[in-house]
Amino acid sequence: MALTLEEKKAVVAEVSEVARGAFSAVAAEYCGLTVEEMTNLRIKAREDNVYLRVVKNTLARRALEDTDFACMSDRLTGPLILAFSREDPGAAARVTKNFAKDHDKFEVTMLSVGGELLEASEIDKLARLPTRDQALSLLMAVMKAPTEKFVRTLNEVPGKLTRTVAAIRDQKAA
Repeated sequence: MALTLEEKKAVVAEVSEVARGAFSAVAAEYCGLTVEEMTNLRIKAREDNVYLRVVKNTLARRALEDTDFACMSDRLTGPLILAFSREDPGAAARVTKNFAKDHDKFEVTMLSVGGELLEASEIDKLARLPTRDQALSLLMAVMKAPTEKFVRTLNEVPGKLTRTVAAIRDQKAA
């Protein structure tokens, strides 16, 4: 059943709003997948806070016009599913990459990060980006390292003095 003009406008507005707040986007061909497989993909995407939507290409072009993902508009051909990462840049890439491993008919065609269109072969780089929690823990480790080294250095002075006194005591006792 065809969408009415109002329904089309609502779809364009929804996808456009999500695209404006997204960090990255992935487009993939999904022909040949069963309804159950698509449902499993949607469940996994929802768990990782990835917005997943099948949109007609003309509506997707309009939705992506004034966003960072306008660079994808020229290559929107065929039946595609769009995945947008909302929390961390690598979430959509991880979900689609892991799903594509188990499903031969699911093929990533393009991805975009920060207004730059990337080839589908670069999905591994994007999928390896740390999550927000991982990035924060790495940052904290880097920030904590100088303080720990300073404390160890300060602690070494009395420790060395104690070892020296103990060595002198053992030498005199012998």
